[in-house]
Amino acid sequence: NGTRLAYLSAMATVKSQQAEVMRILESKSIQYELIDISVGGEVRDEMRSKAGNPTAVPPQFFNEDQYCGNYEMFSDAVEEDKVEQFLKMA
Repeated sequence: NGTRLAYLSAMATVKSQQAEVMRILESKSIQYELIDISVGGEVRDEMRSKAGNPTAVPPQFFNEDQYCGNYEMFSDAVEEDKVEQFLKMA
């Protein structure tokens, strides 16, 4: 299994989403790596480039370099019990 990457930020509005994402991934024993985009514009720009959206905001999800989607898409996948498919693991 490749490492799932979730790009995160220090923005207060993202904190609850970040906690929810980590809780769900941990409950499913899915390994992940968090990348903090607040460390610099270069990391944010990389996230936006990989997502194909110049205004993308975290959290964004990737399986290695393959874009999976944003928080809303992740949330929909959780409701449909399709997190592994969303993360391109299945």
